[in-house]
Amino acid sequence: MPSFLLKELYMRIDKYISGCGYASRKDVKKLIKQGLVFIDGEVCKKPEEQTDENSIVEVDGERLIYREFVYLMLNKPQGCVSAVYDKKYPVVTEFVPEEYAHFEVYPVGRLDIDTEGLLILTNDGQFAHEMTSPKKDVYKRYFAVLDKPMEEKDVEIFAGGMEFKEFTAKSAKLEITENPNEVYIEIAEGKFHQVKRMIAALGGRVSYLKRISMGSLELDKKLQPGDYRMLTEEEIDRIVKGE
Repeated sequence: MPSFLLKELYMRIDKYISGCGYASRKDVKKLIKQGLVFIDGEVCKKPEEQTDENSIVEVDGERLIYREFVYLMLNKPQGCVSAVYDKKYPVVTEFVPEEYAHFEVYPVGRLDIDTEGLLILTNDGQFAHEMTSPKKDVYKRYFAVLDKPMEEKDVEIFAGGMEFKEFTAKSAKLEITENPNEVYIEIAEGKFHQVKRMIAALGGRVSYLKRISMGSLELDKKLQPGDYRMLTEEEIDRIVKGE
């Protein structure tokens, strides 16, 4: 785990166990009374007893590993919004399994409701900042299907930056495949409908859009829409280092 994510964990045992998602603080007290909680091999007698980052905590014979932060890679499907709550549409956090519910994760950045692909969910605000800060220039790569073919002049327009009423898009990359209606696009920002607006400025329309990478982090090809997995420590470390 990156050094900036490591914190010395000095906390009450009831908070430690509830933070692992094993039981509520109220239920932890019951477990302690039953003599089922151990700290470093010793029976825990009070919920106020302290743990630290080196403590070995066991409940009813099961060792618990405390995690303050979680980092999930989701292959966002179409038809849901990048939010934790919405009155009208399903939200991406509905794909988070119950075992991670107590971490209260949220999406890092956003994808439009009709866009699918790579989306990170976490409860680590500093990590989210590393991924989304305009100063970091974390490039996002998309695969897009268009209603009109792109030409080499369009590649040059993307590279030169594009002016919009609310912002000026930085130099972007447009890569035309063998099928000129299918392209790869890389942008540094993540403005509202940015990819669609850039294509519209060239007289086209996006009929399908999928984000396939953010910086060095690539969408796991094994993940089907709606599937997730934990980020590896190596992936997190690369992101923090800006690779």
